[in-house]
Amino acid sequence: MGFRAELKNLKVQDKRKAKEKSDKKWITTILIITFTVSICMSFISEMTIPKANIFIGIIITLIFIFIGVIFDIIGVSVTAADEKIFHSMNSRKVKGAKIAVKFKKNADKVSNFCCDVIGDVCGVVSGTAAASISLILSSNLNTNVFVTTLIVTGIIASLTIGGKAIGKSYAINKSDVILFEFSKIVSCFYKEK
Repeated sequence: MGFRAELKNLKVQDKRKAKEKSDKKWITTILIITFTVSICMSFISEMTIPKANIFIGIIITLIFIFIGVIFDIIGVSVTAADEKIFHSMNSRKVKGAKIAVKFKKNADKVSNFCCDVIGDVCGVVSGTAAASISLILSSNLNTNVFVTTLIVTGIIASLTIGGKAIGKSYAINKSDVILFEFSKIVSCFYKEK
């Protein structure tokens, strides 16, 4: 093997090691974020729904479902968007375009965070909320807890999955617009280093 080939091989190995280190760091970070977000959302759910009026409990659960669907839409949009458009906008200094380019370059991580962390945690929390709502409903309406839980869980699962199915289709068709609008919002809070 020649010197150049050996040098090229070393560079490839260094890039691979750097990528593995970056991936391990990301996995650790995402585990910590997921744990924290899950605890916070569960705390809100557990502190409000059992003590609240049934309508407030339903509204809180619908908010969790809505948040999950919205973040799922954002996650899909990031993976489906066209990066070239945002490079062009960034060269013209359009607000949010630089953030959109960063999101697109890290689409796997952004999608993982939006779809898996926020989206899935919202799904789990809304499922947990279903149990509290079922207990409140069955005691208020004097119905069988088992049947009430099945019906409430079915409704919440249908709303979540149906919302995400509609959202994914919309996200794929309007990915550039969604990513750009989301990036403009994030750019209001982002400070350039």
